[in-house]
Amino acid sequence: MFVGDIAGFDACAAVHYDAAHSCEAIQRTNRADIMSRVLIIGAGGVGGVVTHKCAQAADVFTDICLASRTLSKCERIARQIKRPIRTARVEADSPANVVRLIRRVRPDVVINVALPYQDLSIMEACLATGVDYLDTANYEPPEKAKFEYRWQWAYRKRYEKAGLMALLGCGFDPGVSNVFCAYAQKHYFDEIHSVDILDCNAGSHGRPFATNFNPEINIREISQRGKYWENGAWHDTDPLSVHQSFDFPEIGPREMYLMYHEELESLARNIKGVRRLRFWMTFGEQYLTYLHVLQNVGMTRIDPVDYEGHKVVPLKFLKSLLPEPSSLGPTYTGKTNIGCLIEGLKNGRRRRVYIYNVCDHAACYREVKAQAVSYTTGVPAVIGAILMVNKVWHRPGVHNTEDFDPDPFMEQLSRRGLPWVVRELRRGEFRVK
Repeated sequence: MFVGDIAGFDACAAVHYDAAHSCEAIQRTNRADIMSRVLIIGAGGVGGVVTHKCAQAADVFTDICLASRTLSKCERIARQIKRPIRTARVEADSPANVVRLIRRVRPDVVINVALPYQDLSIMEACLATGVDYLDTANYEPPEKAKFEYRWQWAYRKRYEKAGLMALLGCGFDPGVSNVFCAYAQKHYFDEIHSVDILDCNAGSHGRPFATNFNPEINIREISQRGKYWENGAWHDTDPLSVHQSFDFPEIGPREMYLMYHEELESLARNIKGVRRLRFWMTFGEQYLTYLHVLQNVGMTRIDPVDYEGHKVVPLKFLKSLLPEPSSLGPTYTGKTNIGCLIEGLKNGRRRRVYIYNVCDHAACYREVKAQAVSYTTGVPAVIGAILMVNKVWHRPGVHNTEDFDPDPFMEQLSRRGLPWVVRELRRGEFRVK
């Protein structure tokens, strides 16, 4: 399927970004002398965005292959793009199957936007074939909603020994949220004392109930116990039991709920001296009402139940009934606001900043046929891959995004559709309790 170059259109160009980057960082990330092959595994909403954005980066990616268990999904995305996109079928649960595909495609980097259950099999395949690896969400075992990096961090020595790099969690949150913290640590603070990561989707897709990414993963994530880091220890809360209102720029007041998110685990290790880390996400009343009903009748269970002689996982069955997240784009309106509210000291004085991006659902759909939740996840994955193949971010081992110089990534965010704002906050402004 043949598709030509698409000019890079900034879906969120109405937002201005902080220009305090080094000239060196900008020069390094604008290099056009390294041409690379990329293999994208996963053809959902995020996979579509990643494919579109890789196609726009024709100065970096000369050859693109999109693979999924469902070949028709890959072919549908390829038809949207005006340059050649190869497609392939792959069983990502099988390392041997992924190895065969990698050897056929011969990519310089694999971008994994498949299910989190498949992270380890794809990491194994990359090790076996000598190819760098990138994903947007940490591994979790299918039988338990457990969000931890330890399974993937355990690959660190093997990747180091092989001279390969694995970049974990290079979406927005995790991913950009980590880079925002690293950028603040480098340019705005001598000491960071607290970080509140705020994720607001104020859009409307017009459906009674739908999830913005894979329903199975989404519902597992938000129905688990909340958790946050404070004074050197983890603290648990009942699911969605802690909440408050926050006045989001360009959106207004929205109720947000304390949750656990995987970037807290790596930030607790990598942001020196941080005393408190929390993650918040907004939900509407209608969404929560549906969720509570589904929980009460057992439809969010992840253990198999017997139904007429067959083993059925209720949440997997529910997923089959809900709208496909990639189908929500045509009717989506409104905006997202995702950012980091950071407090600490600079030159002995207290400082508070909010670093954030605002993205418009309809503008994203006009550009890449996807809603803003997919867009804000897919664009950072492409940026991470560009920095890896250009050797701007490249160090053997298994890494999170805050492990590297944030400046080249921040420059690429603005260039590729996710401009950002650093807002200095006055006393009492945008405070989170």
